[in-house]
Amino acid sequence: MEYLVVFLGLMVLLFALGVPVAISIGLTCLAVLAIDGGISAIPTELFALQMMRGLNSFPILAIPFFIFAASLMNVGSVTNRIFDFANALVGHIRGGLGHVNVVASMIFAGMSATAVADVAGIGQLELKAMRDRGYPMRFAAGITGAASIISPVIPPSIAMVVYGWLSGTSIAALFIAGLIPGIIIGLALMATSFIVSFWIDLPRSPRASCLEIARLFWRALPPLLTPLIIVGGIWSGIFTPTEAGAVACVYALFLAFVVYRDVSVRDLVGVLERTVRFTSVIMFIIAIATFYGWLLVRLRIPQELALALTSLDVSLTVILFLIAAFFLVIGCFMSVVEAVLIFTPIFMLTVQSLGIDPLFFGVLMVITLSVGVITPPFGNVLFVLVEIVGIPFEKVVRAVLPFLIPIITVIVLLILVPDLVTWLPSIIQ
Repeated sequence: MEYLVVFLGLMVLLFALGVPVAISIGLTCLAVLAIDGGISAIPTELFALQMMRGLNSFPILAIPFFIFAASLMNVGSVTNRIFDFANALVGHIRGGLGHVNVVASMIFAGMSATAVADVAGIGQLELKAMRDRGYPMRFAAGITGAASIISPVIPPSIAMVVYGWLSGTSIAALFIAGLIPGIIIGLALMATSFIVSFWIDLPRSPRASCLEIARLFWRALPPLLTPLIIVGGIWSGIFTPTEAGAVACVYALFLAFVVYRDVSVRDLVGVLERTVRFTSVIMFIIAIATFYGWLLVRLRIPQELALALTSLDVSLTVILFLIAAFFLVIGCFMSVVEAVLIFTPIFMLTVQSLGIDPLFFGVLMVITLSVGVITPPFGNVLFVLVEIVGIPFEKVVRAVLPFLIPIITVIVLLILVPDLVTWLPSIIQ
């Protein structure tokens, strides 16, 4: 277990010092090798071979596809159409644009695949609308940040793709398993907005007529079909999750250049640049993390962790609460995808030893780690909100913290009732 202390302790220390994630993982591996018997004990060419093995994977191809599709939809009028439809649907309910914010994020989650993409895309539109309507920016920043957590949960999800690839779990089943938890989180946040509206004046939109709702639905129908095409195609077996990413790209291009014609060639070049930049960062981390995972197995760390947890004289529910608490802390220091890459190899043997459904564990892991995007010190969404809203970091943190209560409550509910995760995949597949 001393190796586990070095693996986690040194890596978290390097994160806290601001060392980039990939370099932190690499330095941790080198330190463990030095302790284990010297770096020279392992042929250097093995480093490169293990890193290439991590990138030589068909499921990983889904990542750049989903990144490109989300970025392209962020450029055009898709976000406006989704927001207008959500506003007509729930904007008149007590809580006003707080509900619109959540519903729009739930819809856009079917396209964005990451929390940061959600905030950078439809989040900007939501915050502008709330500012124009006189909403307190503290409330606006809080609900926008909290709603972004839904993106890594509702399919498609890059984190789910990575977990499924590493654990051997069906990515299609993971996508379907994330639907109910994602919807429950959205409902919990909407309930919070409703309650907050009794203390804070939250202006509401006029109730839209059925005709207006139908008109806005028709206007937003093409982007609304995106998650249905992705999930439906995977579920029916028409295409794999990776092929679904390619289909999403083609559909996004079709919307941008044929249906709406609101994206220029210059915009497309910018989207491609962002996709390449984001993908290269993720792929480099995946390559380093693959070697990290190989080293874990070589030193039998997963086996030792599994033995330690299975020897605890506590119920399985208590162990799940301990693991969830661990992921909540880890999420404060690294992104969801990075944490999934690192901790899936560590915990998979434990999951199997304890008889935990890998499907349930994957969804629980992604949700608990996703909380970290809105918690200090390294919450990516927090920094995006600071730029958009223009208020100090500490005020953004205080704005988001109250919305952690419904999210943590949902995590507790999922642990107590795991069928909320596994029921839908069991009846569909």
